Amino acid sequence: MANPSESNAIKITAEDLASVTIPEAVVPTVAPTLGAKVYGTINETAEQFVSVPAERGSILLQGWFYLGVAGMLGALAGWGIAEPGFVDGPGPRWGNFFIIPLIVTLMCIGFGVSESIVERSVRKALLRGALALPLGILLGFIFDMMANSLFSVLMRIVYEAGAQNYRNPAVWIGRGLAWMVFGAAGGVVYGIVGQSTKKGTYGVLGGAIGAGLGGVVFDPISMATHVGSVSRAVGFGLLGLATGIGMGLVESALKDRWLYVVAGPLAGKQFILYKSETSIGSRQEADIYLFKDPNILARHAVISISGARVSLHATGPMLWGGQPVHDRVLQDGDLLQLGRYAFRYKEKHRS
Repeated sequence: MANPSESNAIKITAEDLASVTIPEAVVPTVAPTLGAKVYGTINETAEQFVSVPAERGSILLQGWFYLGVAGMLGALAGWGIAEPGFVDGPGPRWGNFFIIPLIVTLMCIGFGVSESIVERSVRKALLRGALALPLGILLGFIFDMMANSLFSVLMRIVYEAGAQNYRNPAVWIGRGLAWMVFGAAGGVVYGIVGQSTKKGTYGVLGGAIGAGLGGVVFDPISMATHVGSVSRAVGFGLLGLATGIGMGLVESALKDRWLYVVAGPLAGKQFILYKSETSIGSRQEADIYLFKDPNILARHAVISISGARVSLHATGPMLWGGQPVHDRVLQDGDLLQLGRYAFRYKEKHRS
């Protein structure tokens, strides 16, 4: 007789085992909320949280370009004002006396307002222009006397060495060395209106180099054109152009901390961080003025520099690597977003 317990037993065959499937475990996901800390995995980086398409920057936003154009336009304007009163040969008229101070003055104004114009801050451009005008007039006459004195000494040395006229390259070099003073004047004003000693130092160095090159080619241009007014127009125009380009290139080469605009209306522009505190916002007086975005506050954020430490403090909505941030010590390569603008923080690596 069969055991009752055996008749009720559940029998599992090999076919039954083969047909069994194990459902995958479902792990609930929770969307991060504003202000929540999201750590990710050890293999994730901040860049994986956000995708910012880099926009192609315009050449108009490059410092060497807009400073070069500003210097050239300022020099040509100064020449245009003084040329009707200029006379070649003996009997100096008012144009001979005022042409260089006018050129230096208007170059200084151009350097002072060009960056603000590029950033579309009309109010800041007017304020800087009002400051650059008296500085340019004062430095224009002072540096003109300094350059004339230096040129006289250099020409005496050159003539004693055997150079008899302006066709000798030694004369060109002497003029170039003397005209470096004019470029230095532009750099001084550039630093004062920018409220930065370091910016002024870079401006003086770059301006001196550019003006020196402009001075060297002045006499060859005069020989090529054979017309005094044309040679002065071309020569002084190149003086202003070379001075501005030199300032922009030196400033860019020697920068150590800056924000590069990756996306937004100013894509391609770099904001060099000179000051101990740099303000960012929608006010035209802000150090970094961001326009055409209602989501940006008047004083949206501040970047502070203390020694080697660069800190960000945001009072308005801002993302770091795609996540909300209010305070952070910035590191090379950090991606910052506010409104429709995106910035890459960069540092120059020191060996």
